[in-house]
Amino acid sequence: MDIIEILKAILFGIVEGITEWLPISSTGHMILLNEFVTLNVSDEFWEMFLVVIQLGAILAVVLLFWNKIFPFHFREKPVMQKDIFVLWFKILVACVPAAVIGLAFDDVLDALFYNPWCVSIALIVFGIAFIVIENRNKKMTPRITELSQITYQTALMIGVFQLLAAVFPGTSRSGATIVGALLIGVSRTVAAEFTFFLAIPVMLGASLLKVLKFGFSFTGEELVILLVGMFVAFAVSVLVIRFLMGYIKKHDFKVFGWYRIVLGAAVLVWFALV
Repeated sequence: MDIIEILKAILFGIVEGITEWLPISSTGHMILLNEFVTLNVSDEFWEMFLVVIQLGAILAVVLLFWNKIFPFHFREKPVMQKDIFVLWFKILVACVPAAVIGLAFDDVLDALFYNPWCVSIALIVFGIAFIVIENRNKKMTPRITELSQITYQTALMIGVFQLLAAVFPGTSRSGATIVGALLIGVSRTVAAEFTFFLAIPVMLGASLLKVLKFGFSFTGEELVILLVGMFVAFAVSVLVIRFLMGYIKKHDFKVFGWYRIVLGAAVLVWFALV
């Protein structure tokens, strides 16, 4: 077992845990990090690792929001919460656009857009979008301030924005859904929570697809690298989600927009020079 590869997996887990929930693109950061710190694994394993490591981050959402996403409660007797079931149906509706395109064009999209140039452009474009939308929303009152107020139509519209992240790495799945939600009048807190919950079926499905494509013929070292990355991503995600939910109660998302623009520009310059 190469300790250097384990340390690299820890680093990737830290980056994944931070960037999965902040609207700055986890996949984009992972692709860019791979340009400087490369795991000594096959291309097939790396492609699978890039997606499946996100399951660790997803488990953090399950832990932190269990009472809001699990429809059964057991006190004196089992109680089913209808509103949570309805929320899950809305989440599944929001998953439809990305699921259809992802299943149909997964390999094509990987070949066309999984490169530093596309990542950089997507970082900049959606960075600008955050700033423009937050400036527009300054004098507006959100019309949706509770999860229960999200309709099926609203959920589908948010799902269409999520589709942008499925097509263009660097867009950020959380960034795209939050931008879309803000644009149609959802409050920051509700936009963030719906984005977190939407990630559960999306990433479970994407991970299953990648694992089936890769097969189950892991070497011992590959399995350790994957599990270490997932565990670190989980631990870091718990801290980041708690930070973000506190942050957006008092601040807007513009700081993340500026970060995306600066990072995207820096990466464009870097790859233009090397």
